[in-house]
Formats: sequence, structure tokens, C-alpha cells
Amino acid sequence: MPLVLLGFVLVVVLALIALMPLTLVQRYRVGTARRLARGWMATINLVGIGLSIALFVVGAAVTAVWVPDAFTYTVMGLAAGCLLGVAGLAATRWEATPRTLHYTPNRVLVLSITLVVTARLMYGFWRSWHTWRAAAGGESWFVAAGVAGSLGAGAVVLGYYFVYWAGVLRRVKRHTALQAVNPPPGLRRGRL
Repeated sequence: MPLVLLGFVLVVVLALIALMPLTLVQRYRVGTARRLARGWMATINLVGIGLSIALFVVGAAVTAVWVPDAFTYTVMGLAAGCLLGVAGLAATRWEATPRTLHYTPNRVLVLSITLVVTARLMYGFWRSWHTWRAAAGGESWFVAAGVAGSLGAGAVVLGYYFVYWAGVLRRVKRHTALQAVNPPPGLRRGRL
């Protein structure tokens, strides 16, 4: 019975690794699709990512006790991600209609973020394979595995999406305020 359970766990782990390219392609496709800008959705994403950033920074600070430069890489990654988020907002195509606001994220920036995550995952697999030998040499395999770099790459993604969703929320509020001041012609007379 334990061998069957071990085999099942191994199959699940291998399936997740094998499906990783498909999930990355799907992430890119979803990330570049035209979307309806909704204030409540931007607010939920902004709050969720804000909490994630807070926990991430606390985790990086604790990790810095054992891994040199973990906190520094995290802060630098957040700053770089925020700058990318500003660039992403500037490059986003916005389409305002009398009643709705649509946006299409820039394909190059979405691809860049996806490739950062992919490269970091691949490097993590390769590096973890080779760092088990570091423990025999007296060096901590945890430090040698590039944890600080992984935290930095993760922080880039969090910083990008935090600024991006803050910009989407700001744009939705501005669009809503303009519609309240100057409603569409059909709504002026009380008709839908």
C-alpha cells in the first residue's frame, strides 16, 4: 500500500512538471486578452496583491537571517516590478465606450513577466539539482540554491501587478466619474 501511495504522489508531481509549459502558454493567452475593466475586480486584485506583498516582504525579512541579500533582492525586485507596472499601464490599449471601459494589456510586457517566471523556475530546477553537492562541501544548499534571486523574481511579478491593478482601478474611477458628469444620450432621458 505505501508503494502505491508513493507512486501516486510521484505521478502527480511529474504531471505538474509536464503541464508547466501548457500553464505558462495559457497564462500568456489570458494575460493578453481584451477585458472589461471592472472597479470591484481591480479592488479585489489590488487588496489581494497588497496582502501578498506584505507577507512576501515579511517572509523575505525572516529569510534574510539565513540567506544573505534575500531582503535586498526582494526590495529591488518590488521596485523593478513597480516600474514595469507603470510601463505596462502606459503601453496598455484602453477603449472607452459610453457605458464601459475595456483594456488590452501590452503583449511584450506580459510575455516578459511570463518569461521571468519561466526562467526563474527553470533555473531553480537546474540549480537545485546541482546544489545538493554543496552540502557535502560544508556550504548550505539552501543558500546556494539561489533563494535570494527567486525572491527577487517573485517580487518583480508582485510589484508589476500591484501597480498595474492600481492603475486599472484609477482609470475605472475616472471613467465612472466622467460618465456621472456627462451620461450617454440614452440615459439623460431616463431610458436604458
